[in-house]
Amino acid sequence: MAFGASNAPNATLGASDATNATLGRYLLAMAKARDVAGGGRAVEVPPERLAGFFARFAERHDGIAGTEAGPHEVRVTAADGTTATATVPFGPLGEPSVAGLVAHALVPRTIALVLVRRGGHSVGIARGGRIEVSRTHRHLVQGRSAAGGWSQQRFARRRAGQARHALQDAAKDAFEVLVPRLSEMDAVVLGGDRRALDELREDRRLAPLFARAEPRVLDVGEPGRAVLEEAAVRALSVQVTLRDG
Repeated sequence: MAFGASNAPNATLGASDATNATLGRYLLAMAKARDVAGGGRAVEVPPERLAGFFARFAERHDGIAGTEAGPHEVRVTAADGTTATATVPFGPLGEPSVAGLVAHALVPRTIALVLVRRGGHSVGIARGGRIEVSRTHRHLVQGRSAAGGWSQQRFARRRAGQARHALQDAAKDAFEVLVPRLSEMDAVVLGGDRRALDELREDRRLAPLFARAEPRVLDVGEPGRAVLEEAAVRALSVQVTLRDG
């Protein structure tokens, strides 16, 4: 297997200044690997950097000993035993190989984004990593009360009502903005609080939307325009998990 830099045009980096700034912040964050269950570190690699990533992986670990590739995962094992396992986004992978993964990741895609947390939500449609249509709302959902007795119960009911209304607004926006254009989407990417997303999933109007959702859920902060723009770039990335030999 030969690892070389991709010559494909970088459409994302040729976008507007605002998108470039978002991408720049994201690329800095990409260098910060996060720990994953079972050991190892995970990093999100933008499609245009994927070939270079594997080339550098080979250089830093004394070459490549072998590659195992399937429709949903590509695992590269270095000579020193270190592994780099890429989870195939928007699978399955037609050509199971590193080169096939790179080509697959570079395909331009239109993606529906649903970001939900208790304090707000943001939904949008991104083409090639750029937001084209979006809707964002912030909500007041009070934190927990330290008071006891009736005050605590009254506070809990008020908080539950606020959370319920927030999710109803999120469902309404997702239905109005995304569902009518779902046939144009290549994929749906979710982000935010998993419990809130699970509750949103119970809305029958959104069943076609969640049926298209990618397994990966992006970890995001409170949804807003800047967070949505960053998610549009991250949604196209390939998650690679590194484990020492």
